[in-house]
Amino acid sequence: MKKTIAISSVVLGVAAAVVILSSQTSVFGDLFSQLDNKAPSSASSNQQNQDSSDATKPTDTKGNGAAGQTDDKAVTAASANMTSSQAAFQAYMHDNSPALTITKNAGGKAIVTNTNSTLVLVNKKRELDSTYTPKDLVVAKVTFSFSGTSPKQQLRAIAAQALEKLFAGAEKDNIKLAAVSGYRSYASQKSIFDNYARKNGEDEANTFSAHPGQSEHQTGLAMDVSSASVNYNLDESFGESKEGKWLAAHAADYGFIIRYEQGKEGLTGYMYEPWHIRYVGVVVAQQVKKNNETLEQFLAKF
Repeated sequence: MKKTIAISSVVLGVAAAVVILSSQTSVFGDLFSQLDNKAPSSASSNQQNQDSSDATKPTDTKGNGAAGQTDDKAVTAASANMTSSQAAFQAYMHDNSPALTITKNAGGKAIVTNTNSTLVLVNKKRELDSTYTPKDLVVAKVTFSFSGTSPKQQLRAIAAQALEKLFAGAEKDNIKLAAVSGYRSYASQKSIFDNYARKNGEDEANTFSAHPGQSEHQTGLAMDVSSASVNYNLDESFGESKEGKWLAAHAADYGFIIRYEQGKEGLTGYMYEPWHIRYVGVVVAQQVKKNNETLEQFLAKF
């Protein structure tokens, strides 16, 4: 009886380890397959699936403890894989830390160097080069607030795919969103900022509009989103609409964060923008949301 109980306990342990490993694999798989637009090969995925399947196959319980030994090995293997994934995650985050992803150009401006990463941090202190254009821009297949074609319909491929899933998820919940403005070139952002500066003065314009090179829209990872309920305006009232509340609650499930949160103006440098979502991947988005942090705060940890 004691042997039966012991073996059962080990089997339960294996099951728990497999569930945890599966969860960790999914989580870290999201990070490493999506960040930097690196998709896993089908061969690698198939091998991982086979390994997972082998680890969970039933073992012979007639071998005088052999099953318990096999299960112990499975638990050990699962633990090792989780530890390896966590180490890889830490290493990746460290490689994208703000301190290691910046250089000074000839004019003394701080220019970001990890432009291919979905964790690229762009703000008033960290700029994109004026010549930078994402190489994988595509038109997001979602509803837009305007007709015709425009560069504003574009995002980097990985962000566009995530946005399409987000819009589909909203539809299932009877929420109708509309995309307003995605990618903007350096030149386009310069025109926008200069226009606001003429109307409002440069200091005020700098609280709600980015200088060229300092806009997340140039990364191809940000999209402004609105709804008919607020006449498709980019206004704080969107945050109080049912669509805005849904977006705040579910954006992280699809890898997006509300980049400029209310009460975080001193950290982000910009006023509250409930309409501005930024793709960072599901793992990071959920952590940022859970910790109620800005992207600056989250990345500073690494």
